[in-house]
Amino acid sequence: MDRVNASTPAAPSDDPARAAFAALRTPEGEQLLAGLRDHAPADELATATRLRRTHPAELVSAALGQARLRQRAVAKFGAEDAYRMYFTPNGVEQATRTSVAAHRAARFAGLGVRSVADLCCGIGGDAIALARAGISVLAVDRDPLTAEVARANAEALGLAGLVEVRCADVTEIDTAPYDAVFVDPARRGGRGRIFDPEAYSPPLSWAAAAALKAPRAALKIAPGIPHEAIGPEAEAEWISDGGDVKEAVLWYGEGFAPGAFRATLLPSGAALTAPAPLPAPPVGPVGRYLYEPDGAVIRAHLVADIVERCGGRLVDETIAYVTSDEPYSSPYVSGYEITDQLPFNMKKLKALLRQREVGVLTVKKRGSAVEPEELRRRMKLAGPNAVTVFLTRVAGAPTMLVGHPLG
Repeated sequence: MDRVNASTPAAPSDDPARAAFAALRTPEGEQLLAGLRDHAPADELATATRLRRTHPAELVSAALGQARLRQRAVAKFGAEDAYRMYFTPNGVEQATRTSVAAHRAARFAGLGVRSVADLCCGIGGDAIALARAGISVLAVDRDPLTAEVARANAEALGLAGLVEVRCADVTEIDTAPYDAVFVDPARRGGRGRIFDPEAYSPPLSWAAAAALKAPRAALKIAPGIPHEAIGPEAEAEWISDGGDVKEAVLWYGEGFAPGAFRATLLPSGAALTAPAPLPAPPVGPVGRYLYEPDGAVIRAHLVADIVERCGGRLVDETIAYVTSDEPYSSPYVSGYEITDQLPFNMKKLKALLRQREVGVLTVKKRGSAVEPEELRRRMKLAGPNAVTVFLTRVAGAPTMLVGHPLG
Protein backbone atom coordinates (compact mmCIF):
# COMPACT_ATOMS: atom_id res chain seq x y z
CA MET A 1 0.00 0.00 0.00
CA ASP A 2 1.18 3.55 -0.65
CA ARG A 3 2.57 5.47 2.28
CA VAL A 4 1.05 8.89 2.81
CA ASN A 5 3.09 10.08 5.79
CA ALA A 6 4.88 13.34 5.31
CA SER A 7 7.31 15.07 7.65
CA THR A 8 5.46 18.28 8.50
CA PRO A 9 2.48 19.02 6.24
CA ALA A 10 1.93 22.64 5.42
CA ALA A 11 -1.03 24.16 7.26
CA PRO A 12 -3.46 26.40 5.39
CA SER A 13 -3.29 30.03 6.42
CA ASP A 14 -7.03 30.09 7.14
CA ASP A 15 -6.75 27.34 9.80
CA PRO A 16 -5.19 28.92 12.92
CA ALA A 17 -5.06 25.66 14.89
CA ARG A 18 -3.11 23.83 12.19
CA ALA A 19 -0.86 26.84 11.63
CA ALA A 20 -0.09 26.94 15.36
CA PHE A 21 0.68 23.24 15.38
CA ALA A 22 2.96 23.57 12.35
CA ALA A 23 4.83 26.34 14.16
CA LEU A 24 5.36 24.08 17.18
CA ARG A 25 7.15 21.58 14.95
CA THR A 26 9.72 24.07 13.72
CA PRO A 27 13.13 24.11 15.48
CA GLU A 28 12.09 27.27 17.35
CA GLY A 29 8.81 25.68 18.47
CA GLU A 30 10.45 22.43 19.55
CA GLN A 31 13.09 24.31 21.54
CA LEU A 32 10.41 26.40 23.22
CA LEU A 33 8.39 23.29 24.14
CA ALA A 34 11.44 21.54 25.56
CA GLY A 35 12.05 24.49 27.86
CA LEU A 36 8.48 24.33 29.18
CA ARG A 37 8.57 20.70 30.28
CA ASP A 38 8.72 21.47 34.01
CA HIS A 39 7.01 24.85 34.07
CA ALA A 40 4.45 25.45 36.81
CA PRO A 41 0.94 26.31 35.54
CA ALA A 42 0.61 28.80 38.40
CA ASP A 43 3.50 30.79 36.90
CA GLU A 44 2.09 30.75 33.37
CA LEU A 45 1.39 34.48 33.12
CA ALA A 46 4.92 35.40 34.15
CA THR A 47 6.34 32.72 31.85
CA ALA A 48 4.30 33.99 28.90
CA THR A 49 5.40 37.57 29.52
CA ARG A 50 9.06 36.54 29.61
CA LEU A 51 8.91 34.36 26.50
CA ARG A 52 7.06 36.93 24.42
CA ARG A 53 10.10 39.17 24.62
CA THR A 54 12.01 36.77 22.37
CA HIS A 55 9.31 34.73 20.57
CA PRO A 56 6.11 35.51 18.62
CA ALA A 57 3.09 35.78 20.90
CA GLU A 58 1.12 33.19 18.90
CA LEU A 59 3.93 30.65 19.19
CA VAL A 60 4.24 31.24 22.94
CA SER A 61 0.51 30.70 23.42
CA ALA A 62 0.61 27.49 21.37
CA ALA A 63 3.64 26.19 23.26
CA LEU A 64 2.12 26.90 26.66
CA GLY A 65 -1.10 25.18 25.62
CA GLN A 66 0.79 22.15 24.37
CA ALA A 67 2.89 22.06 27.55
CA ARG A 68 -0.31 21.91 29.64
CA LEU A 69 -1.64 19.05 27.50
CA ARG A 70 1.61 17.11 27.84
CA GLN A 71 1.50 17.44 31.61
CA ARG A 72 -2.08 16.10 31.62
CA ALA A 73 -1.09 13.27 29.29
CA VAL A 74 1.57 11.90 31.64
CA ALA A 75 -1.13 10.02 33.60
CA LYS A 76 -2.12 8.10 30.45
CA PHE A 77 1.12 7.81 28.50
CA GLY A 78 3.90 8.12 31.08
CA ALA A 79 6.42 10.95 31.14
CA GLU A 80 8.86 9.44 28.64
CA ASP A 81 6.26 9.31 25.85
CA ALA A 82 4.03 12.24 26.86
CA TYR A 83 6.84 14.79 26.67
CA ARG A 84 7.76 13.67 23.14
CA MET A 85 4.19 13.50 21.85
CA TYR A 86 1.68 16.12 20.72
CA PHE A 87 -1.92 16.44 21.83
CA THR A 88 -5.20 18.21 21.27
CA PRO A 89 -7.61 18.85 24.18
CA ASN A 90 -10.05 16.21 22.89
CA GLY A 91 -7.15 13.89 22.15
CA VAL A 92 -5.93 13.89 25.74
CA GLU A 93 -9.47 13.32 27.00
CA GLN A 94 -10.41 10.49 24.64
CA ALA A 95 -7.11 8.69 24.02
CA THR A 96 -6.66 5.18 25.38
CA ARG A 97 -4.12 4.98 28.18
CA THR A 98 -0.95 3.09 27.28
CA SER A 99 -1.58 0.09 29.56
CA VAL A 100 -5.02 -0.60 28.04
CA ALA A 101 -3.88 -0.02 24.45
CA ALA A 102 -0.92 -2.37 25.00
CA HIS A 103 -3.25 -5.06 26.37
CA ARG A 104 -5.48 -4.79 23.31
CA ALA A 105 -2.51 -4.83 20.93
CA ALA A 106 -1.16 -7.93 22.67
CA ARG A 107 -4.47 -9.79 22.13
CA PHE A 108 -4.30 -8.96 18.42
CA ALA A 109 -0.62 -9.90 18.15
CA GLY A 110 -1.20 -13.15 20.02
CA LEU A 111 -3.65 -14.21 17.30
CA GLY A 112 -1.14 -13.56 14.54
CA VAL A 113 -2.53 -10.21 13.40
CA ARG A 114 0.10 -8.30 11.44
CA SER A 115 -1.91 -5.39 10.00
CA VAL A 116 -4.75 -3.31 11.45
CA ALA A 117 -6.96 -0.56 10.05
CA ASP A 118 -7.35 1.83 13.02
CA LEU A 119 -10.50 3.83 12.28
CA CYS A 120 -11.10 7.07 14.23
CA CYS A 121 -7.47 6.95 15.39
CA GLY A 122 -7.49 10.26 17.27
CA ILE A 123 -4.00 11.35 18.30
CA GLY A 124 -2.72 7.81 17.75
CA GLY A 125 -2.60 6.16 21.18
CA ASP A 126 -3.81 2.77 19.94
CA ALA A 127 -1.84 2.99 16.71
CA ILE A 128 1.33 3.48 18.77
CA ALA A 129 0.60 0.42 20.91
CA LEU A 130 -0.19 -1.69 17.86
CA ALA A 131 3.01 -0.61 16.12
CA ARG A 132 5.06 -1.39 19.23
CA ALA A 133 3.55 -4.88 19.11
CA GLY A 134 5.02 -5.25 15.60
CA ILE A 135 1.74 -4.62 13.77
CA SER A 136 1.50 -2.43 10.66
CA VAL A 137 -1.23 0.19 11.09
CA LEU A 138 -3.38 2.33 8.83
CA ALA A 139 -4.52 5.13 11.17
CA VAL A 140 -7.50 7.13 9.88
CA ASP A 141 -9.18 10.27 11.21
CA ARG A 142 -11.34 12.76 9.36
CA ASP A 143 -10.11 15.82 11.27
CA PRO A 144 -7.04 17.32 9.53
CA LEU A 145 -5.40 18.62 12.72
CA THR A 146 -5.95 15.35 14.58
CA ALA A 147 -4.46 13.38 11.69
CA GLU A 148 -1.42 15.65 11.66
CA VAL A 149 -0.97 15.16 15.41
CA ALA A 150 -1.20 11.36 15.01
CA ARG A 151 1.39 11.50 12.24
CA ALA A 152 3.69 13.65 14.38
CA ASN A 153 3.38 11.21 17.28
CA ALA A 154 4.30 8.21 15.15
CA GLU A 155 7.37 10.10 13.96
CA ALA A 156 8.30 11.37 17.43
CA LEU A 157 8.28 7.82 18.83
CA GLY A 158 10.18 6.29 15.91
CA LEU A 159 7.19 4.36 14.56
CA ALA A 160 6.54 6.12 11.25
CA GLY A 161 7.68 3.03 9.34
CA LEU A 162 4.77 1.03 10.80
CA VAL A 163 2.07 3.70 11.01
CA GLU A 164 0.47 5.22 7.93
CA VAL A 165 -1.81 8.15 8.81
CA ARG A 166 -4.61 9.15 6.47
CA CYS A 167 -7.03 12.05 6.82
CA ALA A 168 -10.31 10.62 5.50
CA ASP A 169 -13.86 9.65 6.34
CA VAL A 170 -13.59 6.21 7.94
CA THR A 171 -16.79 5.07 6.24
CA GLU A 172 -14.99 5.32 2.89
CA ILE A 173 -11.95 3.21 3.85
CA ASP A 174 -11.47 -0.20 2.23
CA THR A 175 -10.37 -2.42 5.12
CA ALA A 176 -10.21 -5.64 3.07
CA PRO A 177 -6.36 -5.66 2.81
CA TYR A 178 -5.96 -5.72 6.63
CA ASP A 179 -5.91 -8.63 9.06
CA ALA A 180 -8.07 -6.76 11.55
CA VAL A 181 -10.05 -3.60 12.14
CA PHE A 182 -10.10 -1.43 15.25
CA VAL A 183 -12.85 1.20 15.60
CA ASP A 184 -12.91 3.88 18.30
CA PRO A 185 -16.01 6.02 17.69
CA ALA A 186 -16.13 9.51 19.16
CA ARG A 187 -18.22 9.46 22.33
CA ARG A 188 -18.14 13.16 23.07
CA GLY A 189 -20.05 15.99 21.40
CA GLY A 190 -20.53 19.70 21.86
CA ARG A 191 -22.51 19.05 25.05
CA GLY A 192 -20.11 16.54 26.58
CA ARG A 193 -20.24 12.77 26.95
CA ILE A 194 -22.59 10.82 24.63
CA PHE A 195 -24.49 7.93 26.21
CA ASP A 196 -26.59 6.74 23.28
CA PRO A 197 -24.43 4.31 21.24
CA GLU A 198 -26.28 5.30 18.07
CA ALA A 199 -25.20 8.90 18.67
CA TYR A 200 -21.51 7.90 18.57
CA SER A 201 -19.57 9.16 15.57
CA PRO A 202 -19.78 6.87 13.64
CA PRO A 203 -22.80 5.12 15.22
CA LEU A 204 -22.34 1.81 17.02
CA SER A 205 -24.41 0.00 14.36
CA TRP A 206 -22.04 1.14 11.60
CA ALA A 207 -18.96 0.25 13.65
CA ALA A 208 -20.33 -3.21 14.44
CA ALA A 209 -21.15 -3.81 10.78
CA ALA A 210 -17.62 -2.79 9.80
CA ALA A 211 -16.21 -5.11 12.47
CA LEU A 212 -18.23 -8.07 11.23
CA LYS A 213 -16.80 -7.67 7.72
CA ALA A 214 -13.23 -8.13 8.95
CA PRO A 215 -11.48 -11.41 9.84
CA ARG A 216 -10.97 -10.00 13.33
CA ALA A 217 -12.01 -6.73 14.90
CA ALA A 218 -12.17 -4.74 18.12
CA LEU A 219 -14.65 -1.98 18.85
CA LYS A 220 -13.99 0.39 21.75
CA ILE A 221 -17.11 1.44 23.64
CA ALA A 222 -18.06 3.20 26.87
CA PRO A 223 -17.94 0.84 29.88
CA GLY A 224 -21.48 1.87 30.85
CA ILE A 225 -23.01 0.53 27.62
CA PRO A 226 -26.26 -1.40 28.25
CA HIS A 227 -25.72 -5.13 27.80
CA GLU A 228 -28.74 -5.31 25.53
CA ALA A 229 -26.91 -3.06 23.05
CA ILE A 230 -24.21 -5.72 22.60
CA GLY A 231 -24.87 -8.09 19.73
CA PRO A 232 -24.50 -11.86 20.17
CA GLU A 233 -21.62 -11.91 17.66
CA ALA A 234 -19.27 -10.09 20.04
CA GLU A 235 -17.14 -11.10 22.97
CA ALA A 236 -17.52 -8.18 25.42
CA GLU A 237 -14.56 -7.26 27.61
CA TRP A 238 -14.43 -4.71 30.43
CA ILE A 239 -10.97 -3.51 31.44
CA SER A 240 -9.90 -1.95 34.73
CA ASP A 241 -6.48 -0.51 35.53
CA GLY A 242 -5.43 -0.16 39.13
CA GLY A 243 -8.99 -0.86 40.21
CA ASP A 244 -10.62 1.81 38.01
CA VAL A 245 -12.75 0.72 35.04
CA LYS A 246 -11.29 2.39 31.97
CA GLU A 247 -13.19 1.06 28.99
CA ALA A 248 -15.00 -1.77 27.31
CA VAL A 249 -14.22 -3.41 24.00
CA LEU A 250 -16.19 -5.70 21.73
CA TRP A 251 -14.18 -8.41 19.97
CA TYR A 252 -15.26 -10.09 16.74
CA GLY A 253 -13.94 -12.93 14.62
CA GLU A 254 -11.69 -15.93 14.91
CA GLY A 255 -10.07 -16.40 18.29
CA PHE A 256 -12.81 -14.69 20.32
CA ALA A 257 -15.88 -16.12 22.06
CA PRO A 258 -19.18 -14.71 20.73
CA GLY A 259 -21.63 -13.97 23.52
CA ALA A 260 -19.03 -14.24 26.29
CA PHE A 261 -18.45 -11.59 28.95
CA ARG A 262 -14.91 -10.96 30.19
CA ALA A 263 -13.39 -8.83 32.95
CA THR A 264 -9.67 -8.02 32.66
CA LEU A 265 -7.68 -6.46 35.48
CA LEU A 266 -4.52 -4.51 34.72
CA PRO A 267 -1.65 -4.42 35.40
CA SER A 268 -1.83 -8.10 36.39
CA GLY A 269 -3.73 -9.20 33.29
CA ALA A 270 -5.99 -11.49 35.33
CA ALA A 271 -9.10 -12.28 33.30
CA LEU A 272 -12.44 -13.70 34.39
CA THR A 273 -14.72 -15.02 31.65
CA ALA A 274 -18.22 -16.46 31.50
CA PRO A 275 -19.66 -17.93 28.28
CA ALA A 276 -23.10 -16.37 28.87
CA PRO A 277 -25.02 -14.36 31.49
CA LEU A 278 -25.04 -16.25 34.79
CA PRO A 279 -28.13 -16.99 36.90
CA ALA A 280 -28.97 -14.65 39.76
CA PRO A 281 -26.85 -15.48 42.84
CA PRO A 282 -28.33 -16.26 46.26
CA VAL A 283 -28.95 -13.52 48.84
CA GLY A 284 -28.43 -13.97 52.57
CA PRO A 285 -27.24 -12.48 55.86
CA VAL A 286 -23.91 -10.75 56.27
CA GLY A 287 -21.20 -13.21 57.25
CA ARG A 288 -17.81 -12.61 58.79
CA TYR A 289 -16.27 -11.57 55.48
CA LEU A 290 -17.29 -9.04 52.82
CA TYR A 291 -15.91 -8.85 49.29
CA GLU A 292 -15.96 -5.87 46.96
CA PRO A 293 -15.63 -7.06 43.33
CA ASP A 294 -13.45 -5.10 40.93
CA GLY A 295 -15.44 -2.65 38.83
CA ALA A 296 -14.72 -4.60 35.64
CA VAL A 297 -16.26 -7.71 37.22
CA ILE A 298 -19.36 -5.73 38.13
CA ARG A 299 -19.69 -4.14 34.69
CA ALA A 300 -19.31 -7.53 33.04
CA HIS A 301 -22.12 -8.92 35.22
CA LEU A 302 -19.78 -11.57 36.64
CA VAL A 303 -20.50 -11.01 40.34
CA ALA A 304 -22.45 -14.28 40.36
CA ASP A 305 -19.22 -16.04 39.37
CA ILE A 306 -17.49 -14.57 42.44
CA VAL A 307 -20.39 -15.68 44.65
CA GLU A 308 -20.04 -19.23 43.35
CA ARG A 309 -16.26 -19.28 43.74
CA CYS A 310 -16.29 -18.14 47.37
CA GLY A 311 -19.35 -20.16 48.35
CA GLY A 312 -21.07 -16.98 49.48
CA ARG A 313 -24.08 -14.83 48.76
CA LEU A 314 -25.09 -11.24 48.08
CA VAL A 315 -26.06 -8.98 51.01
CA ASP A 316 -28.89 -7.58 48.87
CA GLU A 317 -30.20 -8.61 45.48
CA THR A 318 -29.47 -5.14 44.05
CA ILE A 319 -26.03 -4.57 45.64
CA ALA A 320 -22.69 -5.94 44.37
CA TYR A 321 -21.28 -6.79 47.80
CA VAL A 322 -20.54 -10.47 48.35
CA THR A 323 -20.36 -12.04 51.80
CA SER A 324 -19.22 -15.40 53.15
CA ASP A 325 -18.44 -17.15 56.42
CA GLU A 326 -14.98 -18.29 55.32
CA PRO A 327 -12.09 -16.16 54.02
CA TYR A 328 -11.59 -16.05 50.26
CA SER A 329 -8.66 -14.62 48.31
CA SER A 330 -8.89 -13.58 44.66
CA PRO A 331 -7.43 -10.90 42.38
CA TYR A 332 -11.00 -10.03 41.39
CA VAL A 333 -12.10 -8.82 44.82
CA SER A 334 -10.96 -6.75 47.79
CA GLY A 335 -11.75 -8.61 51.01
CA TYR A 336 -12.72 -7.28 54.44
CA GLU A 337 -13.40 -8.82 57.82
CA ILE A 338 -16.63 -7.39 59.26
CA THR A 339 -16.70 -6.68 62.99
CA ASP A 340 -20.00 -4.80 63.33
CA GLN A 341 -23.34 -4.48 61.57
CA LEU A 342 -25.53 -1.49 62.45
CA PRO A 343 -28.81 -0.07 61.17
CA PHE A 344 -28.12 3.26 59.49
CA ASN A 345 -27.68 5.65 62.45
CA MET A 346 -25.06 8.41 62.57
CA LYS A 347 -25.09 8.70 66.37
CA LYS A 348 -24.54 4.98 66.91
CA LEU A 349 -21.69 4.94 64.40
CA LYS A 350 -20.07 7.98 66.01
CA ALA A 351 -20.25 6.32 69.43
CA LEU A 352 -18.76 3.09 68.09
CA LEU A 353 -15.86 4.88 66.37
CA ARG A 354 -15.14 6.90 69.52
CA GLN A 355 -15.15 3.71 71.59
CA ARG A 356 -12.72 2.05 69.14
CA GLU A 357 -10.47 5.15 69.07
CA VAL A 358 -10.71 5.46 65.32
CA GLY A 359 -8.80 8.33 63.74
CA VAL A 360 -8.67 7.10 60.13
CA LEU A 361 -11.95 6.21 58.45
CA THR A 362 -12.37 4.79 54.94
CA VAL A 363 -15.94 5.08 53.69
CA LYS A 364 -17.30 2.95 50.86
CA LYS A 365 -20.88 2.98 49.65
CA ARG A 366 -23.30 1.19 47.37
CA GLY A 367 -27.00 1.90 47.51
CA SER A 368 -26.64 4.89 49.86
CA ALA A 369 -27.17 8.59 49.21
CA VAL A 370 -24.82 9.68 52.02
CA GLU A 371 -21.61 11.34 50.84
CA PRO A 372 -18.44 9.86 52.40
CA GLU A 373 -16.88 13.28 53.08
CA GLU A 374 -20.01 14.43 54.92
CA LEU A 375 -19.99 11.30 57.07
CA ARG A 376 -16.32 11.73 57.93
CA ARG A 377 -16.89 15.37 58.86
CA ARG A 378 -19.72 14.49 61.22
CA MET A 379 -17.79 11.72 62.97
CA LYS A 380 -15.15 14.10 64.47
CA LEU A 381 -12.51 11.37 64.42
CA ALA A 382 -9.63 11.07 66.89
CA GLY A 383 -7.44 8.12 67.78
CA PRO A 384 -4.71 5.76 66.52
CA ASN A 385 -6.92 3.12 64.85
CA ALA A 386 -8.37 2.75 61.36
CA VAL A 387 -11.55 1.09 60.07
CA THR A 388 -13.59 0.82 56.91
CA VAL A 389 -17.32 1.60 56.95
CA PHE A 390 -19.65 0.33 54.21
CA LEU A 391 -22.85 2.30 53.66
CA THR A 392 -25.21 -0.06 51.89
CA ARG A 393 -28.43 -2.02 52.02
CA VAL A 394 -28.83 -5.46 53.56
CA ALA A 395 -32.05 -7.22 52.58
CA GLY A 396 -33.42 -3.82 51.54
CA ALA A 397 -32.62 -2.03 54.82
CA PRO A 398 -30.08 0.85 55.04
CA THR A 399 -27.12 -0.61 56.91
CA MET A 400 -23.63 0.25 58.14
CA LEU A 401 -20.98 -2.47 58.09
CA VAL A 402 -17.73 -1.86 59.96
CA GLY A 403 -14.54 -3.80 59.35
CA HIS A 404 -10.98 -3.79 58.08
CA PRO A 405 -9.15 -5.07 54.98
CA LEU A 406 -7.98 -8.67 54.95
CA GLY A 407 -4.23 -9.09 54.85
